[in-house]
Amino acid sequence: MSDESIGATVGRGFAAGLAGTAVMTAFQLLVEMPITGRPESYAPASFAEKVLPIRRRGGNARRTVNYIAHFGIGTMWGVAFGVAERSGLRGQRAVAGVFGAVYTGDALLNTALGLYKPWRWSPQDWVIDVGEKLIQAEATMLVYERLGATES
Repeated sequence: MSDESIGATVGRGFAAGLAGTAVMTAFQLLVEMPITGRPESYAPASFAEKVLPIRRRGGNARRTVNYIAHFGIGTMWGVAFGVAERSGLRGQRAVAGVFGAVYTGDALLNTALGLYKPWRWSPQDWVIDVGEKLIQAEATMLVYERLGATES
C-alpha cells in the first residue's frame, strides 16, 4: 500500500474509471455494436431516472443523461480499484475482486429496481454484458496502476 492520501486514491480511481469507461464505450461503438447490430443501450439513463429526481426526457436530452450516467457509474469501477489496492489487491486479483463486487452489485441493484431481467437474457446478451464489463475492468485497472506508478 502506498502513502497516497485517501483523496488522491479516490481521484486516481475517478480518472481511471473515466478512462476505463471510455475504452469500453469505444469497444461498444466501434466493434461490438457494428457486429451484433445491437442498438445503443439506455440502461444508464433508465437507472438515473429511477433513482434521481429527474424526469424521463426524449431525444438528445435523454442521450445526454445516458452518457453522464454511463460515465458517472463508470467512475465507481475506478474508485473500487482504490479500495482494492488499499486492501492489498493489485493486478488480476484486483480485477477479479472489483469485477465480482461491482458487476454483481450492479446486476442485483438494477434487477431489484426492475430495470434488468437477466433471466430473459440470451447467451449472446450475457457474453456481451460480461465481456464489455471485463474490458472496462481491465482498462480501468491498467490506467489506475499506471497513474499510481508516476508517484514512485
